[in-house]
Amino acid sequence: MPRLPLITGATGFAGGHLLDRLAAKGPVQAWGHRGTARADSPGSARRLDEGERHPNVAWTAVDLLDRNSVRDAVAAANPSVVYHCAGAADVHQAWQAPAAALRVNVLGTHHLFEALRELSLDCRVLVTGSALIYRQSLEALDEESAIGAASPYGVSKLAQEMTAAAAAAPALLARPFNHAGPRQAPNYVTSSFAQQIADIEHGRRDPVICVGNLEARRDITDVRDTVRAYEMLAERGQPLRPYNVCSGRAHSMRELLDILLSLSRVKVRVEVVPSRLRPSDNPIVLGSHARLSAETGWRPEIPIEQTLADLLAYWRRARA
Repeated sequence: MPRLPLITGATGFAGGHLLDRLAAKGPVQAWGHRGTARADSPGSARRLDEGERHPNVAWTAVDLLDRNSVRDAVAAANPSVVYHCAGAADVHQAWQAPAAALRVNVLGTHHLFEALRELSLDCRVLVTGSALIYRQSLEALDEESAIGAASPYGVSKLAQEMTAAAAAAPALLARPFNHAGPRQAPNYVTSSFAQQIADIEHGRRDPVICVGNLEARRDITDVRDTVRAYEMLAERGQPLRPYNVCSGRAHSMRELLDILLSLSRVKVRVEVVPSRLRPSDNPIVLGSHARLSAETGWRPEIPIEQTLADLLAYWRRARA
């Protein structure tokens, strides 16, 4: 039997889009977890059931915190390459439950690499880390920028990357910045904006959109561009050499909201809600993708206006 690519966290946001991309080209193996999948977004609850019927997708339910379960699943998969997208991805939730983020992101990653080591499987492993491992800066961050995670989530992703770098398998280290697009859960800012607008349009709520800090600026890439970068990194990246995955442009939350409001079919009033303000909010997070572009040929292709239009269209369908 030919060895096939494996995606962990395939019911998640980026993992699901990567699954779409790879499954369109041929057979792929996917790990998901029904319990966590149903908490992600309206789309991911259905994806596991729909994916199980996809002729190009072989699903396995795996608990990354169960070492024996991971080892057995890796042995059965015998993957050609692993895209490790599974993990705790919610920055705000990690403030509330930091130990849980550490367990999933670090211990889960350790179990995966230990299984590959024990089974002597030779395959490349792409680990999707985070730009939040960097120290705050007003300048564009590149891979040589100072490390200084300032949140429990950032700490967990830094520890995850260090775990991967210390493993025997050839780890490819991606440091994605924010990404957005269809099927994103509503606890992320652009998706929250879009969901609220869709609810207002469908008469589910009053014409008021609740927001947090609108002055923060973030480097946001379309998720479909992000997973294209993952595929190119798995093919062409150098092991143990980190790569930023970003657009190279920082948009204010106000700018993003204005784009979505311009697409709204009804008039909406904006209201700042203190509970939506995070304990720590960087004024700007901006990255440089120069290394990624130079070494793989990747560049962002989808403009932010298209990303937000597709995101709003997704929520209109989901809330209809």
